[in-house]
Amino acid sequence: MFAYVARQPIFDVNREVYAYELLFRVGEENCFPDIPPDEATSKILTSTHLSLGIEEITGDKKAFINFHRDTLMFRFPTSLDADKVVIEIVETVEVDDALVAACKHIRGLGYPIALDDYDMKGKWEAFIPFTSVVKIDITEISHDKIPALVARFKANRIKLVAEKIETYEEFHKFKEMGFDYFQGYFLAKPEIVRHRKLGPSSLTMMELLTLSSQPKLNFDDVNKIIERDPSLTYLLLRFINNPMVNKRHKITSLKHALTFMGEVEVKKFISLLALANLSDGQPTELMQMALVRAKFCELVFTQLETSDNTLKGFLTGLLSLLDAMMEQRIDDLVSKVPISDDVKGALCGTPGMLRNCLTLVQYFERAKWAGVKQFATKYEMKQSQLHSYYNEAIKWAKHIHNAALKDD
Repeated sequence: MFAYVARQPIFDVNREVYAYELLFRVGEENCFPDIPPDEATSKILTSTHLSLGIEEITGDKKAFINFHRDTLMFRFPTSLDADKVVIEIVETVEVDDALVAACKHIRGLGYPIALDDYDMKGKWEAFIPFTSVVKIDITEISHDKIPALVARFKANRIKLVAEKIETYEEFHKFKEMGFDYFQGYFLAKPEIVRHRKLGPSSLTMMELLTLSSQPKLNFDDVNKIIERDPSLTYLLLRFINNPMVNKRHKITSLKHALTFMGEVEVKKFISLLALANLSDGQPTELMQMALVRAKFCELVFTQLETSDNTLKGFLTGLLSLLDAMMEQRIDDLVSKVPISDDVKGALCGTPGMLRNCLTLVQYFERAKWAGVKQFATKYEMKQSQLHSYYNEAIKWAKHIHNAALKDD
């Protein structure tokens, strides 16, 4: 079970994911509890004893987890794998000798300690000798004071995370200052400074994407495109032979794939394969985010919409980061692909159910639980079901990425 969780990536200087910060909530009755979020996280972790497969959410990346005073005092982090987590001490804790001793003991057992939202207060001085990571909210500390902090922490061999990075400009600025890691939403915001040229490979992928968006898939045309690149055939067969998709049959041809999987599933794969190639050269987290969004929007839209066109939700989520991948305006990009008007509208911000599904997954990405609650109320859905869908989407994206889109 890992039903109530949001994950927020922490990137390295190469814009690749170093770790995920995990944010938890309990059941639907207090998905948005009236207590401080950091305290809620610790209380939930304590009550559930972390019977939660963390690796299902983070894969091979570390998990940053917030802890409040009580859980630290009772050494609760020691129930976790020290190689897979970083223990974040939240900025609101009451610091005294007992807490310092508890955290020092936890560090001595091999658990990295991070100071969350470091605010330059003297109470943190006792932690510096055994702290591994310091997180600095760039909106809370004057930028002219940060270089001195960087120099001091570097001298103590402490890694630095810049939080609330919203633009590429901020990313480059704090990268130059010497920060090691970065947290924020700058990846999902395109840097519209230059346009990536559509070379032959990209044009082929756009052609595939166009075909997969048609009401009826023309497999003769698909075959002609795939025949140009044998690796595409290999990836398609590898995807279909993935145990998560097919546990019994061995698929050997595109025609066989259509018979076994059905047109919708094949079209979905062609779409995500095309997008994966279009995002080549961009951070892999963008593709991971797109996969999660695709599956989540598909699950929610299918639940709400009675029509048989379930591909709309999938395409809306999948294409929602195309502007960041291609560094072009989303309006310009979708004009080149003959997808349905409601999908185009959702991507460009037009209100409607599809747009609301896309907004919902962004709420999950940012742990904006009030928005999740509002969506559930509007569409008369259980919040627990929405959390379950998000969890399923993360797992699906992880398996698909590993099985079909990742180099050996």
